[in-house]
Amino acid sequence: MDWFVRSLRENPELAIFLTLAIGFVLGRIRIGSFRLGNVVGTLLAGVLVGQLVIEIDPLVKLVFFDLFLFATGYKVGPQFFRGLRKNALSQALLTVVLCVVSLITTLAAAKLMGYDTGIAAGLLAGAFTESTVIGTAGNAISNLAIPEAEKARLMNDIPVAYAVSYLVGTSFVVWFLSSLAPRLLRVDLKAESRRLEAEGASGPREESHTRSAYREWDVRAFRVPALLDGRAVADVEAALAPARVFVQRVRRAGEIAEATPETVLRVGDHVVVGARRHVLLSGGMPFGEEVEDRELLDFPMVALDLVITRKEVAERPLAEIAEEHGRGVALHKLIRGGEEIPFAPGTVLNRGDLLRVAGARRDVERAGEAVGYVERPSSETDVVFVGLGILLGGLFGALTLQLGDLPISLTASGGALIMGLVFGWLRSVRPTFGRIPEPALWVFDTVGLAVFIGCVGLAAGPSFVSGLKSTGPGLLVVGLFVALIPHACAVLFGKYVLKMNPVLLLGACAGAGTATAALRAVQDEAGSKLPVLGYTVPYAIGNILLTAWGPVIVYLTR
Repeated sequence: MDWFVRSLRENPELAIFLTLAIGFVLGRIRIGSFRLGNVVGTLLAGVLVGQLVIEIDPLVKLVFFDLFLFATGYKVGPQFFRGLRKNALSQALLTVVLCVVSLITTLAAAKLMGYDTGIAAGLLAGAFTESTVIGTAGNAISNLAIPEAEKARLMNDIPVAYAVSYLVGTSFVVWFLSSLAPRLLRVDLKAESRRLEAEGASGPREESHTRSAYREWDVRAFRVPALLDGRAVADVEAALAPARVFVQRVRRAGEIAEATPETVLRVGDHVVVGARRHVLLSGGMPFGEEVEDRELLDFPMVALDLVITRKEVAERPLAEIAEEHGRGVALHKLIRGGEEIPFAPGTVLNRGDLLRVAGARRDVERAGEAVGYVERPSSETDVVFVGLGILLGGLFGALTLQLGDLPISLTASGGALIMGLVFGWLRSVRPTFGRIPEPALWVFDTVGLAVFIGCVGLAAGPSFVSGLKSTGPGLLVVGLFVALIPHACAVLFGKYVLKMNPVLLLGACAGAGTATAALRAVQDEAGSKLPVLGYTVPYAIGNILLTAWGPVIVYLTR
């Protein structure tokens, strides 16, 4: 055992990896529907390993924290800037109200209870599950003109308050938004969701490691009857509207050719027809007898991701874009801000949306060029883009504005977040540079935050237990009120002032409070995935505002 402890102290990087391993195991622990999650699990693992008094260079956590913040901004950049536009004004206003009330509530609680700056920052971070506050508040504390011992004490208080308030904040916000808030609003979420679905929105399918045998779209081969002799493909497809039916290939006199809208059909031709299964089976198809023609049907189909970047496509209904550019392709998923959202013919597309479509390669690539670009499968990350983004953001964040004796600064980490927003938006507008594949983004986001939190736990470990004793059980009750009051205010503001649909309102509250677990609970209560329609824009704005409160709460409670 002595050898093991000595090895960790002499090689502190091993302690970090041990913390990650234990933390991710703890994060999988479930108590009913509640799960600790990787962040809290890693923090507790860091505290546990930190009892061995292991010194970690502070530079390590800053590097990973900057990577995490840049990745966060990169992911939500397109939705953040969209949230500043008129068509998302109600969701943006709701987010601002919730975040401002969260700051006021935390400040009031800290003043009433006599909490120091570190506990106040940890209380805000935990009650709203916003781990970034730990970093931005810690950076602000490190810049205060106070003794180093005092800085260390305040910074060690942050994870103590975070751990306590996170547990009550997460569990009670999940309960409030999914169970109590619908009663306050006097609505039946299931009925409201059914009403929205009747208006044309349909929820995304659950992810699974298995695939359903059912295929909504199918291709079949037919022999052209005399009824269609001499008619152009475009005329035949138009006559079957509003059903989307496409003639994709033609065999004539033994020769196979790709069909175009101008192709003229002849009696006896074999044609490949693509459409939804219920259309093909409806009995109203004019294509004649179905035939077995394996060679005709044996052509490559691809499923690729298209990203919306063109101005002439963004902010327009899906049905219009499908009519103009969707010939031969089928939309399977619409992903916005990392979340799969329901879609219907009237769904308005936003710049940065990802459309997962399938069809013949030539049709998919043509559609990709029309709406923006095709996201090619690749494992390569544009490291120049990432490095310059964090550098420029850090330099911008290091600028300090002096208001009397109060220095105001974003800090280098806050600047990395801001530049991540800008670079993420630029990537959605100009996709020729700045690619960060989803697996790499996961590493920056999840592992970056986990290493940072683990280092925080390792540093706080020796003083964590004494700090927990000094805060007392009262912090649990305070954390409960700090977490619930802003969400209650947001629910009432959304209903009586903004007149939002309750399904979208509760999804927006979950996003504004960055409470993804609450979104899942609201979806379960509603029996639908529709609450995600209100989640993406508030989640983007809420991440930024709550992160910005880190240095604000330090300066206001110092």
